Amino acid sequence: MSRHDKDESKESLAKGLPVISFSVGDSAEFLYGDAWDAKKAEKAILDSGDVLIFGGKSRLIFHGVASIIPNTAPTFLTNETAVRPGRLNLTFRQL
Repeated sequence: MSRHDKDESKESLAKGLPVISFSVGDSAEFLYGDAWDAKKAEKAILDSGDVLIFGGKSRLIFHGVASIIPNTAPTFLTNETAVRPGRLNLTFRQL
């Protein structure tokens, strides 16, 4: 269980209530897996606009962002808006 999962109620975790994560800006290398070992984890790239949802049996899997991939945000975000370069992640979970 990661640090932020420890902030959730035991009831929320027991029910396997989902975590919903929205990615905006630069892409990120996301790690996940059964073992709490980054070297054994699966990898996925989360691009701007991606939504990640995990719950149920997969709710307490090892997960986290290994790195941010600079300068990968859609150009309209930095050229046509006031969004600064980088990555913004909005994560929703029931505590």
